[in-house]
Amino acid sequence: MAICLFPEFVSGKEPDNLTRKAQFIVQRNAVLLDSVNQLIIVFNENPEQNTAFLVAMEKKNKGWKSFLTPIQVGIGRKGFATPGKKREGDQMSPSGFFQLGQLFCYDKEVDTRMPHIQTTPEDKWIDDPDSPDYNRHIRGATSARSFEKLLLNGNDYRYCMVIEYNMHPVVKGNGSAIFMHLSEGELLNSSAGCVVLLQSDMEKLLRWMKPDLKPSILMGTENVLLQKLK
Repeated sequence: MAICLFPEFVSGKEPDNLTRKAQFIVQRNAVLLDSVNQLIIVFNENPEQNTAFLVAMEKKNKGWKSFLTPIQVGIGRKGFATPGKKREGDQMSPSGFFQLGQLFCYDKEVDTRMPHIQTTPEDKWIDDPDSPDYNRHIRGATSARSFEKLLLNGNDYRYCMVIEYNMHPVVKGNGSAIFMHLSEGELLNSSAGCVVLLQSDMEKLLRWMKPDLKPSILMGTENVLLQKLK
């Protein structure tokens, strides 16, 4: 179904074709994106793929222009969940349109205009569905039975930006701790539901983002994103 919505020349994974696909996705969701001026689109062809392509775009003179060459990223180990079907622990990335929220960084000084917090050993993200702080950031003590530490021994959360999925409002059990963060090493890896980037790509995005342009993310399979999200 998705393929018939694209002209023949848009098939394939060459950078120009991926950018054209992103343009079609933006056109289909124009009403949803009306108040947004910076957009990251993460998409693939098959919902079970644990990799996807990322295209960064900025609205200029009422038209969308790509910011950098499309890059490959990791997503949930079991791919994208159908819209509205993401659940805690399912190892899938949510599909939909979300604001990009708080940025946590290991370093105090970061080359970005986005507001950021230097992460401490006390910073946690609660993933216990029965906790009143479910899918929230907590600094300090918590009664939650499970949570993610935001300061790790590895590099994964050196830059960790919240994807505001299941936050407005928070629904018990619908999934938590969906971030855009770094791969474990020099090669991309999949995740429990997050979008995973190489450090060099993340740093380019952070230098590009401007808070007044309301950076947001649109994510899912091509077929889902071309159906026009609600």
